[in-house]
Formats: sequence, structure tokens, C-alpha cells
Amino acid sequence: MSDRPIDEGIVAQGVCKSFGAQLALDNVSLSVERGAIYSLLGPNGAGKTTLVRILSTLIPADSGAVHVAGHDLLSDPDGVRAAIGVTGQFSAVDNLLTGAENLRLMADLRHLGRREGQRRIGELLEQFDLTAAADRPLSTYSGGMRRRLDLAMTLVGQPKVIFLDEPTTGLDPRSRLIMWDIVRQLASAGVTVLLTTQYLDEADRLADRIAVLDQGRIVAEGTPAELKGRVSGGHVRAHFARLDLLRAAAHLIPAGAPDEEQLVLQVPADGSVESLRQLLEELHRADIDVDRLSIHTPDLDDVFLAVTGSHVSGQRNPAHPARGADAA
Repeated sequence: MSDRPIDEGIVAQGVCKSFGAQLALDNVSLSVERGAIYSLLGPNGAGKTTLVRILSTLIPADSGAVHVAGHDLLSDPDGVRAAIGVTGQFSAVDNLLTGAENLRLMADLRHLGRREGQRRIGELLEQFDLTAAADRPLSTYSGGMRRRLDLAMTLVGQPKVIFLDEPTTGLDPRSRLIMWDIVRQLASAGVTVLLTTQYLDEADRLADRIAVLDQGRIVAEGTPAELKGRVSGGHVRAHFARLDLLRAAAHLIPAGAPDEEQLVLQVPADGSVESLRQLLEELHRADIDVDRLSIHTPDLDDVFLAVTGSHVSGQRNPAHPARGADAA
């Protein structure tokens, strides 16, 4: 890990944590620049939630150094708490209050004062499109509205760093897109976002950088493009109208894997224009007509499976959970 100034959003070095005989985090280091969106991925028990709880001062690390928004976690935990906001997996809202009353409660806890609190509440209700529902009880809110209110409450104190622990779990596609836009806006405004998610496409779409945790260690880290570039698995699927054409193509291209039920030949390729041109020219010279082509390039599912090892199973689904929340 390169040396970087500690006034960045988050810097963690050599963080270790055990629960009895169970090692939850094993020498974890990461650096998140101010205003960046950094995503943590990993299977159950990988250590994602444990790391977030340490970074947000909820539990102590056994060893290691952490700075959040320029504050040392060990010597200045109050400074860290004043600079951060945390949105957990489940909405931390009071169902007996209205949306505005929930925000007022948080403003009072932040000692904003009546005038400043009202101003901030109005800003957040407008930002999160909750103005019309401000005086309605929480029992009338949809899941997406509750999650937006939950995040709005986190932002009352204008934190410099936000920890989002699976913020879109259970939301419908439209609500997820709204949350994504809000997270992007926060980062554009200079807020540092550390995001844990069980949705691989969410990390791909949002994160500037991604770390994959497995068995308490970071086993891969980089931009989404860098991570996807490290694994093989790209291929072209050539679809044929007849079985005889598929068999002829399979004979011509020994590296291909034929699927006679679907009339498809899967050919290893990097998805470049040149590789596609060569494939089509080879089939054309042999007078083998291709009905259509589809291209698959490595995605975060491929990365996830490649780096988390054979002990992780049943997790391949491009737009759905890698797994649920950590056990540790």
C-alpha cells in the first residue's frame, strides 16, 4: 500500500480483529480519497461489516492504525464521530414519528439549534424528494422512502465521510436508481462514501474503487475496470439456425464449446473488433452462416468467483446478491 496523507477520507493500515478464536480481519489496509466512492465486496463472514464497525468507532480493532477525515481513530474517536455518518442495513427511523419529526430528532441530537435545524431539515426534505410526505407518519412510507429518509437523517450533521452498509437491500429497481443518484451527488459534493453491498452491479456502477474481502483479507483491489481486466473468461457466443451448421463450426474451431441444445458455439475471445472480424471471416470462408453473435466480457461476478476461491459457492448472478451481510 502506498503512503498517502492522512487527511484523506479514510486510511487504514494493518487492521486486525478477532472474536475469540475466530480471526475476522487479518492485516487489512486500504486508502480512500476524499470525495471517492469505495465499495467493499465479499461473501458472508468475509469481514465487511466488522471493518465498517471499526472504522465508525462502534468496536475497537485489536491492532492497526486508522485515520478518518484526518482524525486518528485511537486518540481522537470523538473527532471521527463528529465527521462521519452511518446508514446501516436496516432503516433506523422511528415509526411513531413523521418524516420531519425524525429529522428534527436528529437535528436536536446534533445540537443544531431551532433555526439552523429547520433550515437543514427543509434542505434535506427537498434533496430527497420527501417534502410532500414530511408530515405523514412513517407507517405510510414505502421502503424506498424510508431508506431515503434514513440517509437524510445521516446527513443532518453534514458529515465528511459516510458509511453505507447495504443501503439498497430490498428496494425495487426504481428506488435503487434513486439511491444511486443520491450517492453520486454526495460524492460530487466532496463527501467520502464507503459502501458495502451485496449487489455486484451496484459496486460496478457506483464505485471508483473496489476491494474484495475474503476470510478477513483483501484479496483484490482496484477500479472496476482493473479488476475485470485481471480475469479471463471473455467469449463470443455464435448462434446458428441449424445443427449441421453448428457442428461444422465446431469442427472448424476446435477451441469452441458447442451446445447442441441451444445451437450455440462458445468461442474464447477478448471481445475486440479484430477478434470478432477474424472469427466471422473464418466462418465465412468455410461458408458457414452465423445467425447472430453475443459477446461476454469478464464482469465482477467473474472477479468475485475468481478471487474468493472454491469455498464460495452459489453466488453467481450478475444483478443479484453476491451474498447477504457478514456474520462477522
